[in-house]
Formats: sequence, C-alpha cells, structure tokens
Amino acid sequence: MSDRNAYEQKLRAKLDELQAEVDKLKARARSADADARIEREKDVDRLEAKREKMRRKLEELRHSSDDAWDDIRAGAERAWSSLSESIEKARSRFK
Repeated sequence: MSDRNAYEQKLRAKLDELQAEVDKLKARARSADADARIEREKDVDRLEAKREKMRRKLEELRHSSDDAWDDIRAGAERAWSSLSESIEKARSRFK
C-alpha cells in the first residue's frame, strides 16, 4: 500500500470517528434546556460544516495528481487541525 493510500485510509477512519462524536454531541444538544440547546446545535452545525470541508479535502486528495498531492495534503492537515480544535472546544462546552 502506498503512503498516499495509507494516508487516505487514515483520514477516512478519522472522519468516521468524528461523525460518531458529532452524533453524540447532537444527542446531548437535544437533551439540553432550550437556551443551551440553541448554542449546542450551533456548535454541532459548525462541526458538521468543518467535517464536510474535511471530506471534500479527502476527495480532492483522492483525485489529485502526484505533483499536487503534497500541497493538498498540507491543506488537509490544516483543515484536520482546525476540526480537531473545534471538536475539543465543543466537547468542553457540552460538559
């Protein structure tokens, strides 16, 4: 398996884990009181938008040429870092 394929599989697995986490946060948002629910649902919406951006980056990686792959990978790493920070912030607000 090439490094490229391994990296793509790693990102897919991370995205699957993230989706499970977002699903948990959605459930917690639904069980919150009205004011907290609105804020938590906004957090979930932001996370889902970032997850979608990451999914698009992954698709971009899959279809990129070898020459462009390193640049796109760097962008995917930045997107993943931003997404990871956002999920940690959301987790802390949902406690």
